[in-house]
Amino acid sequence: MAWFLVILAGVFEILFATALKYCEGFTRFWPTVAAGVSLLISMTLLSISVRSLPIGSAYAVWTGIGAAGTAILGVFLFGDSASPFRMIFLGCIVVGVLGLKAAS
Repeated sequence: MAWFLVILAGVFEILFATALKYCEGFTRFWPTVAAGVSLLISMTLLSISVRSLPIGSAYAVWTGIGAAGTAILGVFLFGDSASPFRMIFLGCIVVGVLGLKAAS
């Protein structure tokens, strides 16, 4: 259950980071609210999960999910680069996240 919470927290981390792009420096109300709520949910879920998981592994998995997910959404939503090297390194993040979870 704790790993499920980390994964869910990672999804909310992706929502938080994506909402930041729409906030335009916290000048737009609803995207700012979405960013704040997403961050609050993400941190709450992570804090619950680390009651029973190693903090280093849980935090690294949470961060990896957020980073990789946000980068992938950036390609689709904002036209960020999808160069082969960028995709290879995103794959490395995913492999690292899976490895950390498997090793914990």
